[in-house]
Amino acid sequence: MENRERLSSRLGFILLSAGCAIGCGNVWKFPWMTGQYGGGGFVLIYILCLLVLGLPVMVMEFALGRASQASPVKMYQKLEKPGQKWHIHGYLAMLGNICLMSFYSVVCGWLIYYFIRFLTGQTADLGFGAMISNPGVNMLFMAITVIVGFAILSFNLQGGLERVTKYMMIALLFLMIVLAINSATLSGAKEGLKFYLLPELGKITPSVIVGAMNQAFFTLSLGIGSMAIFGSYIGKERSLMGESVNVIVLDSFVAITAGLIIFPACVTYNVEVGAGPSLLFDTMATVFVNMNGGRLWGTLFFLFMVFAAMSTVLAVFENILACVRELTGWSRRKGCIACGIGLFITSTTTALGYSLWPFQPFAEGSAWLDFWDFIVSTNLLPLGSLIIALFCCNKRYGWGWDKMMEEANSGKGLKVKNWMKPIFMYVVPVAIIVIYIMGLINFSWK
Repeated sequence: MENRERLSSRLGFILLSAGCAIGCGNVWKFPWMTGQYGGGGFVLIYILCLLVLGLPVMVMEFALGRASQASPVKMYQKLEKPGQKWHIHGYLAMLGNICLMSFYSVVCGWLIYYFIRFLTGQTADLGFGAMISNPGVNMLFMAITVIVGFAILSFNLQGGLERVTKYMMIALLFLMIVLAINSATLSGAKEGLKFYLLPELGKITPSVIVGAMNQAFFTLSLGIGSMAIFGSYIGKERSLMGESVNVIVLDSFVAITAGLIIFPACVTYNVEVGAGPSLLFDTMATVFVNMNGGRLWGTLFFLFMVFAAMSTVLAVFENILACVRELTGWSRRKGCIACGIGLFITSTTTALGYSLWPFQPFAEGSAWLDFWDFIVSTNLLPLGSLIIALFCCNKRYGWGWDKMMEEANSGKGLKVKNWMKPIFMYVVPVAIIVIYIMGLINFSWK
């Protein structure tokens, strides 16, 4: 690709990057983890970790993309010294994106299914277990996700991905505000918001801190080049620290607002706030079924969930597509067809993993989804972020702090300062290693 495509506006870049970060991790995982880890204290530590850990890694990943003007598979080759092997991580980043979409496209399909059921009023017997064990439903809605995603990407960058994501993200933010206002009117709103927003310092334990570090880190989709690709699509008019802050603010707004929607409803309808992963599908669906006007509010809730998931799907599909095109030289449309077929095949494992193609890689009851998630969340995201931090901060063996800071500070806006170097160089890598080791220790293997 001789002439690299460009995003048309700063707003497009911010919404695209935020859309990649905003997804099921914000509106599904964040609320149930908050419930399980005791509420407000977890939220407080989560926000602190976003600033101390998430912000530096995001700045570094954006800088790699913008400096190299390439996708993850090529960016290290343009920046590393002759004979170095950092570029191997580029291929692992591409693999990480493929593994992520091998289950995420199915989860997005589940949300589309729930949205359609509420829209058409078919909310009787809406069981999560029954849905995931139905191979026809899983395959159909996974296929819809893949086809719609790559159909949008088959247009040029500005006319397809940027335009659709802009409208979708604005609609998502509007829907969230409407739903949060509605939840604030429920009878249990005061008690639910007290649990959610007022920290009880006695509940902040080491496990809560590690859980918050983990969630803050993974919600931003850092470590597999998802942010680097959008860095490669922008110019040097704005500094990357300022743009990263904007993305993290949007990401945090969505996560926090998701809790404002869910916890008042949980208290009002006497639902267990620590219900875990089923909180969104089984629990919230039950809440809407029993709520006055529940069909309308349920439809809006799952429409917002579809927008959140699709914003990530489109961003990661674009990352995979960019990598494949740089490796093959294919046109955008030819690449979309090839990537669409490939991801349909890999996603079939998850779609059929609860019915026709059972696979239990870990604990009893685990499935293909858990296998793909283990590869991405437990391994490639933290290790990839560690590699990015080491490459960007080590002058002798990598790109070096001075070059990274020069790239990050090009343009108007907030700047990376020299006093931040110990945070980037030592705090972030040590924290990542702790997250990785704790993730392996806490993982359910048997």
